[in-house]
Amino acid sequence: MTTTQDTRHRIPTRLDVDAAVPAYSKAMAHLDTTATRELDRVGFPAGLRDLLRLRASQINGCAYCVDMHSRDAASAGEPDQRIQAVSVWNESPFFTERERAAFRFTEVVTRVAETHVPPEEYDAVAAHWSPDEVGALLALIVTINAWNGLAVASRAWEPVLAD
Repeated sequence: MTTTQDTRHRIPTRLDVDAAVPAYSKAMAHLDTTATRELDRVGFPAGLRDLLRLRASQINGCAYCVDMHSRDAASAGEPDQRIQAVSVWNESPFFTERERAAFRFTEVVTRVAETHVPPEEYDAVAAHWSPDEVGALLALIVTINAWNGLAVASRAWEPVLAD
C-alpha cells in the first residue's frame, strides 16, 4: 500500500517588494507606524484595529493579511467568536453600534472606487467617533488597503500555517 503526502498549495512570489523597492518598503512601514501612533493618540481600541484590518483584508482577498490580523486580534484579546464573525459583522450580535459604524466605514472606504464615500456614510461614522478618531480610523483603512494592494499584486509574503 502506497501513501502519498498531500502538500499544501504554494503561492509563488511575483516580486520581492522589499528587495525591488527598498525605500518604498521602508516608507510603507513608516506609514503603518504613523497610522498606529495616531490610533494610539486617540485611544482607538487595539483589538478593534485588528478586526478592521482583517475586514479590509478579507474584502481585498489578501491571505497574508487575513492570517496576520486574525492572529493579531487574538493576541490583542479579541475572542474567537468576534474574529470569526468579522466577515459577517453586519449579521452578528457581537459588535456595538460604534464598532459597526467603524466596520461600515472600513468597507465603504475599502470599496472607494465603487462607493465614492457618500456624505451619509461619512456622517454615520462621525455620529459615533470624534473627528480625531475618524482621522485615525481613515489612516488605518488607507494604510491596510495599501498593504493589501502590495501583497496581492506581488505575492511577496505568504502566510505560514502554525503547527
